[in-house]
Amino acid sequence: MEVQPHTLNIEQCKRITATGVESVDAFSDKQIILSYPAGRIVVSGNGMKIVGFSKSSGSFSATGEITAVRYVGKGLGIKGKLFK
Repeated sequence: MEVQPHTLNIEQCKRITATGVESVDAFSDKQIILSYPAGRIVVSGNGMKIVGFSKSSGSFSATGEITAVRYVGKGLGIKGKLFK
């Protein structure tokens, strides 16, 4: 399976757009959690609103006051350690 390229852009801490997003795992007005092939992206802020998401194209956009973006890689959980 070919891995889709991933990009992330933040415009003036008010708008975030991303490509290569597989799913929106959780969202609130304070935090949005996205999955992409290498792990997860956690976007934190205030007044966060999802403007658009297309699972087929992997495009995502949201607005709000963005205060932090954190990448969380896919780590080896207990299953990964046991069945290496």
